[in-house]
Amino acid sequence: QVQLVESGGGLVQAGGSLRLSCAASGRTFSTAAMGWFRQVTGKEREFVASISWGATTVYADSVKGRFTINRDNAKNTVYLQMNSLKLEDTAVYYCAMRSSMWARMSATDYDYWGQGTQVTVSS
Repeated sequence: QVQLVESGGGLVQAGGSLRLSCAASGRTFSTAAMGWFRQVTGKEREFVASISWGATTVYADSVKGRFTINRDNAKNTVYLQMNSLKLEDTAVYYCAMRSSMWARMSATDYDYWGQGTQVTVSS
């Protein structure tokens, strides 16, 4: 059974940084594509970033240049480094895994999800 456990969320001032982590278990991590999504109450889940098995990355335009996704296959962990945070980055952030090597931007293409971690950016 696949488990994804996010950590690293919290409260930060605008302009600050946070690093989210997602530890995976129950499936071969190195051959799985991973993604980060976020959701604000009342809105649809939104793509943030993805990384393929070969470390090819894709970012949403809204975070490009500020966020970085990377993975450590030895630790079965994917990270999301978030810099220059803005008020509009406030959301619950979810880690997701595909049963495929190739990353996608649609939430429906992901098979497994973490429980989410809250990120709140204050002014």
